[in-house]
Amino acid sequence: MHTESDSLRLDKWLWAARFYKTRKLAADAISGGKVHLNQQRTKPGKEVKIADLLSISKDNCRWDITIIFVSAQRRSAKEAVLLYEESPESFQKRQHQILLLRTERELFDFSGRDHKPNKKERRLIHKFKVNTE
Repeated sequence: MHTESDSLRLDKWLWAARFYKTRKLAADAISGGKVHLNQQRTKPGKEVKIADLLSISKDNCRWDITIIFVSAQRRSAKEAVLLYEESPESFQKRQHQILLLRTERELFDFSGRDHKPNKKERRLIHKFKVNTE
């Protein structure tokens, strides 16, 4: 899993580790301050190496990880998780946050009740309006 060199651009590593779908999205997140390298803001072209600490904020979740392998190739999700190690505290906080979001989504799900009327419902509404006037 090691590349020829033991360092790689941060945006490329984030893409290879499957945190972002494209390098452009990874670069935008880094430039926007969503990714910190060794507890400091950084640039997309910054070289990362093994044992670097990353803090990634994405989708209301936060990962605090340590880079274990440097790979420039994007691989399957099962192999991508082998590129880093997440701290236990970070994992617990993230799982708790996911659970809260899931509960919130279930409590405030209005998808079935608030919709645009279909053709039949529009006819009934029109018929009702005409008869009440």
